[in-house]
Amino acid sequence: MPLLTPHYEPWVVAASIAIAIVASYVSLHLVERVRAADRVLTDTWVIGGSLGMGTGMWSMHFVGMQAATLPFEIGFTTLPTIASWASAVTLSALALWMAATGELRARRLWLGALAMGLGICATHYIGIAALSVQPAVVWNHWLVAGSVLIAVLGSAAALHLFRWLRRETGRRRLQRHRFAAALLMALAISGTYYCAMSACGFAAGTTSNGVGGLRGAGLATLVSMVCITLLALALGASVLIDRMQSKSAALVRALRDMNAQLRRANEELQQRAVLDVLTHLPNRTLFEDRLMHAVRRSRRDEQRIAAHQQEKLAVLFVDLDGFKAINESLGHSAGDEILKEAARRLRRTARDNDTVARVSADEFLVLMEDVPSVAVCAALAQRLLGTLSQPFPIAGRELHISGSIGIAVYPDHGHHERLIANADAAMNAAKRAGGNGYALFESHMNAGALEQLSLQSDLRHALERDELQLVYQPKLDALGGQLCGAEALLRWRHPERGMVSPSLFVPVAERFGLINALGDWIIDEACRQSRAWSQAGLQVRIAVNLSAQQLRLGDLVGRVHSTLQRHQVDPSQLLCEITESVAMEDIRATQITLENLEKIGVFLSIDDFGTGYSSLSYLRQLPVRELKIDRSFVNDLESSTDACAVVDAVVRLAHALGLRVVAEGVETAKQHTILRHLSCDELQGFLFAHPMNASEFLSWARTHDYSVAGPAPAPTTH
Repeated sequence: MPLLTPHYEPWVVAASIAIAIVASYVSLHLVERVRAADRVLTDTWVIGGSLGMGTGMWSMHFVGMQAATLPFEIGFTTLPTIASWASAVTLSALALWMAATGELRARRLWLGALAMGLGICATHYIGIAALSVQPAVVWNHWLVAGSVLIAVLGSAAALHLFRWLRRETGRRRLQRHRFAAALLMALAISGTYYCAMSACGFAAGTTSNGVGGLRGAGLATLVSMVCITLLALALGASVLIDRMQSKSAALVRALRDMNAQLRRANEELQQRAVLDVLTHLPNRTLFEDRLMHAVRRSRRDEQRIAAHQQEKLAVLFVDLDGFKAINESLGHSAGDEILKEAARRLRRTARDNDTVARVSADEFLVLMEDVPSVAVCAALAQRLLGTLSQPFPIAGRELHISGSIGIAVYPDHGHHERLIANADAAMNAAKRAGGNGYALFESHMNAGALEQLSLQSDLRHALERDELQLVYQPKLDALGGQLCGAEALLRWRHPERGMVSPSLFVPVAERFGLINALGDWIIDEACRQSRAWSQAGLQVRIAVNLSAQQLRLGDLVGRVHSTLQRHQVDPSQLLCEITESVAMEDIRATQITLENLEKIGVFLSIDDFGTGYSSLSYLRQLPVRELKIDRSFVNDLESSTDACAVVDAVVRLAHALGLRVVAEGVETAKQHTILRHLSCDELQGFLFAHPMNASEFLSWARTHDYSVAGPAPAPTTH
């Protein structure tokens, strides 16, 4: 009996193969994402891929059937059609799960290929069975075997490429491998179908019992469109998730980089807390910590061994002689280079287990442990003096400095808490002896150190006990004699010592970290007094001095602003003075602080001008409104033409820059006449008035005619 084989419409065949390619590409793209340890995500992507693959090959079967020309009307019975789809999805899930969730070795690869091949075959052969033809199909068993072989081998080739997909990182190579794997899988699906259809033989007069079920080109088109739509949505979702994950990965990388930066910043802050920024040596905090550990070890040794065998420890206090002169004459950059080189020399000369620290501008400490005798300390001090006496090549010239070293040994020279102070006292003794030498601590050297400790202890309580007060010295217009302002000066009335000179307690405050508290109190008291005078009808600008340590405070401007607001004082009524040397310590940092003070309306002035190494070209960078000529030039006006020339030059250049000039320390009428002749703007000194307390100043301002009729009498209270 002659058998009939189907003929195919080429365009519909191409469409069916295209559906298979798209389905394979989308499915592999979804399953390729299975890289997470999360079981739920793994199962989700495998299910999505298997639905895409199974539905795609099932849809390809429908479209392929429409491409075939058969001698009977095609229709499909419902249950086999559903079974065809279910087998496609189930076996695709098994194959893709095996390929995606483990190492795709040969055995696993062939098992996955067998599962996928069986899924492809089951889809097509159950789909053909859904035709339910009478009489039954006559099969060509060789072609059936060939279709199975195509399905398995094509799946194996596609899964082999899929294994490379999971290892590939390059974007272009990934796309090429993905498309090649999808193409092989699509060829396996479509090749199996068309080979299976070629294996079918239909007798003449064959009819399909499925005509009453699912049938028609419209059904195939609908299934194809739904399949393509679902695949497109799946691919779009996958691409969108890819982009979201890419952004998430970029965000994770950015957060990781930020964490690394924060970690580095934290490490740097920790280092800054214990290391000197300029020399990278330990600072005082770290030195004292190591000293405490050394003392504890020494005490344990004392309990363990005989006293005559006990190793000692020592502190060497090193001060650079002649450093200040170089720093002021050549500038801070040269001074910084000397400090860094001195630090290197000290570290290189000290023993390997010694600690070398920088504790202030030109002061260093050396901690020596396991010291058998004082002679060892003296020998090291001598070597340190020798290395410091060598020339320092700075800025194309050779500079010379020396050192003064004080030595204190524990436990010979007292309690460990006094060790640094005792070494400091010994260093001062070496400096008084002419410098460039060392001195061992002796008990009589403690007198000066104890005096400073006593002063700083009393100074800490001076604010609480209301022992501090401000006195005010008028500043007058040089031509008309009008009151221009007042300078606030700090005084300390000690209950036992009487009036303590600022030249004694201000250095103590700076050394022991009390200067910021004093500075805050001065600003607060000056603003309070300005408000009180304003309510009494006297408007006068009060000048206060800022220390170098106050300028380094990050919140100085905020403190000043809040104080002004608290006392309801106009910022223009406060004038902040900084000395020339302080202004030049860090010109950039000073500029930023002063600019912020100017922004809130505070007036600014440079005090003691002429005593440092700066020039008006530097000061032009600072938003100051006036210069105050140092009193040393004013004192020499009557006897020195050089002093007159300097003051004249300063006044002319300052006026050219739009700055007012104040002369302090005016004590004679002749000085007054010369300064007026040199066009100085404001004058201050004993010729006009001594510093007065607030009530005396108010009375003086109301009654004085501001004329110069000879030296003004000093107030009775000061």
